[in-house]
Amino acid sequence: MTLRLAIIVMTACGVISDAILIAFYPQFFDMRYGVTDTVHIGAYVAAISVAVMITLPMWARVAHHVETLHLVVVTQGIAGLLGLASLGADTIAAFWAVTMLMFMTKSSYLLMFPYLMRVERPTSHGATVGLLAVVVHLGGIFGAMAGGVLLQHFGTDACLTASAAGDFAQMALCVQLIRTGRIVPVLGMEDVPAPPPPALHRTLPRVLRLGALMLVFDFSAYLVRPFFSVYWQAATGVGSQMLTGLVFAIPGLMALLALSIDRRAGGDAGSTGRHLSVGAAGLLLQASPWPTAMLIGRCLFGWALFRISVRLDVTLFRVSTPQAYARDFSIANGCQNLGVLLSSFCAGVIVDRFGMAMPFLIAAAGLLLTLLMSRLIFRIDRFRVARLPTTGTTGSTEHVI
Repeated sequence: MTLRLAIIVMTACGVISDAILIAFYPQFFDMRYGVTDTVHIGAYVAAISVAVMITLPMWARVAHHVETLHLVVVTQGIAGLLGLASLGADTIAAFWAVTMLMFMTKSSYLLMFPYLMRVERPTSHGATVGLLAVVVHLGGIFGAMAGGVLLQHFGTDACLTASAAGDFAQMALCVQLIRTGRIVPVLGMEDVPAPPPPALHRTLPRVLRLGALMLVFDFSAYLVRPFFSVYWQAATGVGSQMLTGLVFAIPGLMALLALSIDRRAGGDAGSTGRHLSVGAAGLLLQASPWPTAMLIGRCLFGWALFRISVRLDVTLFRVSTPQAYARDFSIANGCQNLGVLLSSFCAGVIVDRFGMAMPFLIAAAGLLLTLLMSRLIFRIDRFRVARLPTTGTTGSTEHVI
């Protein structure tokens, strides 16, 4: 197995591990602890983002002194053990404590993305981001469907065990790469003459402006996520967790379709404004009470989510430099997780006070605000590449956790 393929498989394992419960936290907390408070559930999802925001920059600093794969071996092993330990958490407070520690250690695997971008040629970055984005979405499909089946037929313990298995799978892949000597050391690259420090710091203002767009976009995209499964079941009367998981994962199917079209057409010709408008329309349709309109809206939203996510990630590595990849990625990921954090807190409050359709309306307004910001503070389309390579593939690690 090549290094690139191994990292892609590791990404898939991480996404599946995270996606097993992400769509079903309301049902999970109800079944395991009898907790139905929407604000509490939103706070838990938000706390996951806080855990990642706090620890990812720390892991990025550690990676300046320890090879990334060696670091991930240790952290994913610890994350897997903590995941298994959560099986014995008899109280909600104990579950919070154990799983937050788990997410703090688990977050280190996000460093595999800038690591891969650093060892890849810059000309292949666009294709790599595209492929990884599809892997993330497909992993979300499988994880959501598997989570629905496990929760419905085997209970909450099975979900926690399966999630921990994903962490151990990543650890095993890292061990295999290290033992076979297939890793590419990057610490030695620091000895290669780098651009002078002022050039490095000149990338920071652009990264911060791009991060502001990512924050608003992720807030909008993830505002509808925590309670979508409950909303769908209430609107349609369909109680199947597996079917709900499939509907939840429709954006992943749209990502696969978009990548297939891009490979034939040679790239994405749509403007950022067009994609954001399509996404807003999709969110408005999902707010309707008709299942058909909700499905159409889910498809439109998924299409736009993939397009914008890939474009934002590609733009990040175009405005950054190889020496600053880890730093700039941790900044961008922090902005993304701050958006998810705010959306998780707000989702619980909004649903509690205004009902389950309101998050879709607010999220649509958020995408239109992102469109306005892209015109005023950071014109993403200036960094577009007209054609993506039709060979090679990859994707975004965005929202893995």
